[in-house]
Amino acid sequence: MNAPSFPALQQAASLPLVPAMPEEPVLPLSVEAYHALLKAGILQSGDPIELLEGFLVPKMGKGPRHETARRQLRRLLEKMISDDFFVDEQGAFTTSTSEPEPDIFVIRGVVDDFANRHAKPNEVPLIVEVADSSLGRDRRWKQRVYARAKVPCYWVVNLVDDCIEVFTQPTGSAKQPGYKQTAIYRSGDEVPVVIDGKELGRIAAAAILGKQKGQP
Repeated sequence: MNAPSFPALQQAASLPLVPAMPEEPVLPLSVEAYHALLKAGILQSGDPIELLEGFLVPKMGKGPRHETARRQLRRLLEKMISDDFFVDEQGAFTTSTSEPEPDIFVIRGVVDDFANRHAKPNEVPLIVEVADSSLGRDRRWKQRVYARAKVPCYWVVNLVDDCIEVFTQPTGSAKQPGYKQTAIYRSGDEVPVVIDGKELGRIAAAAILGKQKGQP
């Protein structure tokens, strides 16, 4: 007795495998088109997405340690920042190709200055990303975005390796944007808070990193 024939399955098996949809980027989009979608209500403020280098990408998940580090750092920064600046978290700032939403950033001016617009790169002297699942993106993709925008100082609170990475001296619109200087601070160190070239004080890295792996 001949085995049953399934032509459709045989045909499907002979087709080349379709590659899986890459995690990022997911959708090419200009800043202007992104704003138009927000204005039309197609996208909503607070949706778990952000625009990086012309691509709409999903935000990473955030665990309790991530949120604790973010809250602690904001509280400590606000004690240092003068009335010429304010500290924001998870808001947006606009570049020519991106509209990232950093975990924490310092903005020059007062809150009312931004009632009708987001901050621009020259108004943002310090950006901080708290990184656990997002470490690869924060170290590479976001570092490139912030360096191209000439944000003077960029911190990655690295919860994977229990350290704080501080990047300074952005290259601007180089072929491969980045930062010329990198400093690593661990739990026993103090991280200098530098705004517009002036050190305002230092924050204990341990106060941000919290309990490390293996600690009771």
